[in-house]
Amino acid sequence: MVASVSIRSGSGSGSSARVEELHGRKVMLLRLDLSTAGLSTTDAETMTAGFSTATKKRLPIVGVLTMNGVALDDGFEAVVAWGQAARALSAASGVVPILFAVDGPVVAGPSLLLGLADVVVFVEGAHAYVSGPAMVESYTGVPITKEALGGAGSHSRSSGLAAMVAPSRDAAVDALSDVLAHLPDHVDELPPQIPTDDPVDRETNVAATTIPDHQTGAYDVRSIVADFADDGEFLELRATWAPNLVTGFCCIGGRSIGVVANQSQALAGSIDIPASHKGARFVSLCDAFNVPLLTLVDTSGFLPGKDLEWRGMIRHGAQLAFTYARATVPRVGLTLRKSYGGAYIVMDSRFMGNDLMLAWPSAEVAVMGAKGAVEILHREAGPEEREQLESEYEARYLTPYPTAERGSISAVIDPVETRRVLGACFDLLATKRERLRPRKHDNMPL
Repeated sequence: MVASVSIRSGSGSGSSARVEELHGRKVMLLRLDLSTAGLSTTDAETMTAGFSTATKKRLPIVGVLTMNGVALDDGFEAVVAWGQAARALSAASGVVPILFAVDGPVVAGPSLLLGLADVVVFVEGAHAYVSGPAMVESYTGVPITKEALGGAGSHSRSSGLAAMVAPSRDAAVDALSDVLAHLPDHVDELPPQIPTDDPVDRETNVAATTIPDHQTGAYDVRSIVADFADDGEFLELRATWAPNLVTGFCCIGGRSIGVVANQSQALAGSIDIPASHKGARFVSLCDAFNVPLLTLVDTSGFLPGKDLEWRGMIRHGAQLAFTYARATVPRVGLTLRKSYGGAYIVMDSRFMGNDLMLAWPSAEVAVMGAKGAVEILHREAGPEEREQLESEYEARYLTPYPTAERGSISAVIDPVETRRVLGACFDLLATKRERLRPRKHDNMPL
């Protein structure tokens, strides 16, 4: 970091908001080091000034935060002050990227600020929660440590708040810088080009041999992404939360691309509530900051279960469909293997506004698989007849060509040509612009 311009500092040395350069990018850098003291009124006013100035000057917000609740000495004024900071941060949302590193405790009401950020990176040993261990134990009777309740591991595996976990403060800031490299400074700009010597027309031989011959065989979809990405680099976010869906950034021909992919290694790539929320949040981030989207499809559908239905599978599943349907950035899809039923729709299908839907020859786009279809259509058939009917169903319906004839698939491509075709698709869509409909705002199914 180099030359800085101070916007405001707190009454002590624990808080500051400055315009600084972070790995060549000018950002609004907020530092709150309040590990032994709560967030004071002055500290909260510093945050508000930083957030408001960043929004006005169109500067990304990068915060390194430690806040041990609110300062009790300031009374209710401190609560009001951090509420004003939350309002200023909400006003910045979707205008400039908001990236936070948590380097210690961030607890009580001010921890809700983390939920307003686009990307949060936790430092190992840091923790965040609204209600602490003592309050949880008094309410539930179950003792719990602060690490188990809201540590970096808990937030990376269970809550999804932590997009990454870093070993140190410097490493966390570097991780935020890596994310920022794929985002523009503000909503009115495109993401910067990232230089590469990797030829766009090279073959993707690893991807071409990754899909197992057996229909239910598992594989790591990240190896496919790495094969067509510039220099094999893929920046994954929230890797350990909802692992049945992979989200992250890569580049093709120097152009930043947001990737959403079903992961067959976890729950066979089926979609559950955490995966729906994870995908919706990432699609919304990319759409807000003009990052083109690539969706890799290999899913048998939504994960069944009464518990999921009771917890709101309909509402949460609709979040993923909703964010795709309203997205205006260039959107390319690629069906690798299975795309069945309702999951076909929510994984950015052609008629949800997707611009180009591609498929490998191994793609199966249908209402359901052969076994399930035969069980419904031919309940009275014996085992041998069912086996024959399943083979006939697979030959007739479980190929990409009938779907392509109906316009749901734009082209069936050779897996070896994946990188070249994807590069050509995003080049073609580079000038895409959509006029937004006039309305106050939409009503996302939260």
